[in-house]
Amino acid sequence: MKKIDCFVPFTGKKQVEKTVLGLQATGLVNDIYLVTTSFEPIEEVHGSKQLRLEYPFSSLAMKVMANSSGADYTLLYTKETTLEMGMFALERMIHIAEDANAGMVYADHYQIADGKQTNAPVIDYQFGSLRDDFNFGSVLLFDTAKLKEAAGRMKSDYNFAGLYDLRLKLSQKADLVHINEYLYSEVENDTRKSGEKIFDYVAPKNRDRQIEMEQACTEHLKEIGGYLTPEFKKIEFSAGNFEYEASVIIPVRNRIRTIRDAIKSVLNQKTDFKFNLIIIDNHSTDGTTEAIDEFKSDERLIHIIPERNDLGIGGCWNMGVYHPKCGKFAVQLDSDDVYKDENTLSIMVRAFYEQNCAMVVGTYMMTDFNMNMIAPSIIDHKEWTPENGRNNTLRINGLGAPRAFYTPVLREVKVPNTSYGEDYALGLNFSRQYQIGRVYEVVYLCRRWDDNSDASLDVVKMNGHNLYKDRIRTWELQARIAMNKKK
Repeated sequence: MKKIDCFVPFTGKKQVEKTVLGLQATGLVNDIYLVTTSFEPIEEVHGSKQLRLEYPFSSLAMKVMANSSGADYTLLYTKETTLEMGMFALERMIHIAEDANAGMVYADHYQIADGKQTNAPVIDYQFGSLRDDFNFGSVLLFDTAKLKEAAGRMKSDYNFAGLYDLRLKLSQKADLVHINEYLYSEVENDTRKSGEKIFDYVAPKNRDRQIEMEQACTEHLKEIGGYLTPEFKKIEFSAGNFEYEASVIIPVRNRIRTIRDAIKSVLNQKTDFKFNLIIIDNHSTDGTTEAIDEFKSDERLIHIIPERNDLGIGGCWNMGVYHPKCGKFAVQLDSDDVYKDENTLSIMVRAFYEQNCAMVVGTYMMTDFNMNMIAPSIIDHKEWTPENGRNNTLRINGLGAPRAFYTPVLREVKVPNTSYGEDYALGLNFSRQYQIGRVYEVVYLCRRWDDNSDASLDVVKMNGHNLYKDRIRTWELQARIAMNKKK
């Protein structure tokens, strides 16, 4: 029978004892290593060994784990809470790993929070699943031979990105296989809503971690032929005959509580160029339509109600971009949000000319509904650098705000007709050939409230979003590899 060596985080005997006993009871476990960051003596747990590592997910930790494992398979548990494997779950994981000749398998599972058990399904790993926060769950079962081979190709010494680097290396030569079965239960202590978790990766406290993740991703892209050098198409800004220099585009449906603030923040802009506001009102039923009409005396406002009923946010954007009065630059404003002050539009437009770019990404501040600053405060997306932003964007999960586009290129690319991820798809596509300009001063206020589209999503909805974004990355990565081969 195939055997498994296990690596389990240790914070205390009480925390880990049940996990260890459960693993031992399967009869499949050879050695269990308790990984501790403490260099003080720790309590002995019967039948286990100890590994002291300062950073448990570092490059060193991954190499030590690979070198220490002498069994056919290696199990890494990534949480510091109790794990309970399902009946014959390890047998099942080994069986699938062998059938699929996988480098690693992972599975759907249950989470226990406040004594309540809930389903925690995960998604399939794709070629473009380059997010460093891809959710595999907490139980990773590696084919030890493939694990050792991948660890042997790790070139860098990361404190935080070791596990990320390892699975990228592993994915280059082996499949990471999702088992669509609920095979274990874990205790979950992070009970924040989805809308609170999504900004973890841009929190300033995580900046050192993000720099390492970028380095690991960039190395991976170079190894698979998907890396792009910082060489960009130049733009003359002379295409088309535009009556307006800029258009702010707001797709909206049923935002009666916020649409007036959004409109006012646009109409109050101070510019030395001609601009307008195009609102695509996607059949609102809550009074939003009437609220927009309160501003109809201002000739700069164009209020469109589409005839068709199959438009997502991206489809509404296409209607605005293809309107004959759309300006040379199309600038985003969500119906929940506002521009910081009367200078936002001028700052964004100026960035196009100063940085010769086809798209500009701004900096925003998180606020509550009443526009008081809230954590994580300022989101500046510093990972969007001229040197490596186009590569790093395959790793991150979103863009800054506001986004602005050179309209002739946007009309050529077109916006995917979705209501999630459409802006990210554009950022990837634009950055393949064009520079993405950056504005690092706060020009936008992003309001968080209960009706935000991503305020509190269930796991099925979140998985759908992440699966789509990974699919976008896959297509983009394939296109970049093909483009490089033609050079």
